[in-house]
Amino acid sequence: MTRLVVHLRLSSVAAFALVAALSLVARPTSAAEATKDSVASSPASLGQQVADFTLADYRGKEVSLADYKDSKAVVLAFLGVECPLARAYAPRLTELAKEFADKNVAFLVIDANRQDSLSELAHFARQFSLELPLLKDPNQQVADAVGATRTPEVFVLDTESRVRYAGRIDDQFGVERGGSFQRPQPTRRDLAVALDQVLAGQPVEVAHTTSTGCLIGRARPADAQATITFTNQIARIFNKRCVECHRPGQIGPFALTSYDEAAGWSEMIAEVVREGRMPPWHADPQYGHFANDARLSDEERDQIFAWVAAGAPRGDEADLPPTPSFVEGWQMPQAPDLVVRMQDTPFEVPAEGTVAYKYFVTDPGFTEDKWVRVAECLPDNRAVVHHIIVFIRPPDGTPSADRRGFNFLVGYAPGTRPMVAPEHAAKRIPAGSKLVFQMHYTPIGTPEQDCSSVGLVFVKDPSTITHEVVTTSASNHTFAIPAGADNHEVLSARKFGKDTLLLSFFPHMHLRGKSFRYELELADGSREILLDVPRYDFNWQNHFLLTEPRVLPKDSVLRCTAHFDNSADNPANPDPSETVRWGDQTWEEMMIGWYDALLPRGETLDAVPVGSGADFDADDGE
Repeated sequence: MTRLVVHLRLSSVAAFALVAALSLVARPTSAAEATKDSVASSPASLGQQVADFTLADYRGKEVSLADYKDSKAVVLAFLGVECPLARAYAPRLTELAKEFADKNVAFLVIDANRQDSLSELAHFARQFSLELPLLKDPNQQVADAVGATRTPEVFVLDTESRVRYAGRIDDQFGVERGGSFQRPQPTRRDLAVALDQVLAGQPVEVAHTTSTGCLIGRARPADAQATITFTNQIARIFNKRCVECHRPGQIGPFALTSYDEAAGWSEMIAEVVREGRMPPWHADPQYGHFANDARLSDEERDQIFAWVAAGAPRGDEADLPPTPSFVEGWQMPQAPDLVVRMQDTPFEVPAEGTVAYKYFVTDPGFTEDKWVRVAECLPDNRAVVHHIIVFIRPPDGTPSADRRGFNFLVGYAPGTRPMVAPEHAAKRIPAGSKLVFQMHYTPIGTPEQDCSSVGLVFVKDPSTITHEVVTTSASNHTFAIPAGADNHEVLSARKFGKDTLLLSFFPHMHLRGKSFRYELELADGSREILLDVPRYDFNWQNHFLLTEPRVLPKDSVLRCTAHFDNSADNPANPDPSETVRWGDQTWEEMMIGWYDALLPRGETLDAVPVGSGADFDADDGE
């Protein structure tokens, strides 16, 4: 089951100096569209001659633009060591440099971020086997000269050092509608096309494309009189809202536990907060109340904006609050009682290709029922782990790999949190059960290894357990999404044979997923919206935990409505010309309305599929 994808955590789309920094624009996919876009947003440097400059690489060796005066073209590529999109494109730059090596094209990689240290540049070069010159632009002198605002962003200079092309490398990765996307392959190799035209002595047909990525962390003077400072208000906001993910070893691409790092990312932070992309929360606030609502308060938002506008002042160190303590490597509030690895030796993830789902069965050796209060999947190699689902295979479960008879224990994806059961409740692992790891890997261009695990915290006194937590769903796998459909509706529903306590929701679709809604229909036909996700994000999938358990009365129906965008306007769409049906892989689709229910101990769930897709049994582990 494809539930999840490695989250790029990309920045939003922005244009150059002539376009508002927070505007969202569609990525051009044809020369005509790209040309139209470039008219409105070309950087001031386009067509201008870039003066000679000298920068040092991370080892201290100085490199000048004049060193490449005999080159037929020079590419200035601005990257940042922590920007996910820049990291995604680092291998692509190496490929392009090799492609154009015999055509006398030089590539210079430049880091202009104030927050990126030389040691981090050195690690970046080693990690990506980057043999191109990697230069530090400490005061953004070159970035300012060419009008660079984002990473990654490239500039093509001709033999006279004039800027002939500015913008993205290609259109495979990017941001659209406030969320990140990844095409299977680029539809336009903008940089390569521009280089070919420059080398041929032709005008560059598409001289500018809009770059997406992270804002360059520029050094800015701070207002010494500012009342909103990092050490006072901002560090407290970050500690409360951000550092759970933005700390070493967690999914956040950079840490927010130090002033220097936070200040370098300050303008980027303001942008994603203003757009509502961070903290990530996709529920419409009109419906439902959720214990894990990640939205900032109006006061917190205003303080962040004021801090950034004042140049991100540090403040008095005496005001700095202590950094919250976390369990090393885990998000759960305490160290696990037991850590179970998927197998003894790492799995070898190939550099390229599609890796079919892998299933690893392990026996934790439970001789008695185990009641799990907290469970968390821990990816060993986040770069290649697409998702993890850990199932329970009871002793009477099938030994085959078709997942029939499996029970859902816990899963991982960017955005998920540990499973924490309510007081006096837990998930039960029957004695003699095995744990089955469903692993989905995404190759990243280099051979990798992974040996992921699950951490469990047990209830010390099982006699205190009054209720069992069960994960199930209202799902549909009989749909067919027509080619080109931009708002195709798919329905599913479950009818309850007895009063049931509802704990949480976890909607799931793939790359064409657009929106998802849960509604409760009572026996009298009246309906109430329990959760509405108007803009579903496959790259960041939230688990919505109700503030208080909700009673689903006997004979009520939990109805799920999903909409899919299978049109060419969906930039993440692998192929808008295909009719799309249920399938494991991300280029196929799923419609699953997962939910957690709370049952009295010893009782079983009484909820049956009804209506469209009613032949699908959500308990079979699909």
